[in-house]
Amino acid sequence: MSDRAAELKAQIAARDAHVRESWVRAMEARIVRDKLQSCYRAEGVNHYESCRELSERYITLLNENRVKGYKQVDV
Repeated sequence: MSDRAAELKAQIAARDAHVRESWVRAMEARIVRDKLQSCYRAEGVNHYESCRELSERYITLLNENRVKGYKQVDV
């Protein structure tokens, strides 16, 4: 029984770590989005040139860092 309990604790710890990392990446995307909005407002007409790096980084973060649950369902 102790092996099963240790296995369940390890599984729960791995699940929590996965969810925590996923949320950290989501919050990083939110921070970049906020910086992009402030850059857009500050630069005005020149935002295409001035905010290009932020917009490219935000797009890559959106594509790579989706919040996923701990369960995987194969359809």
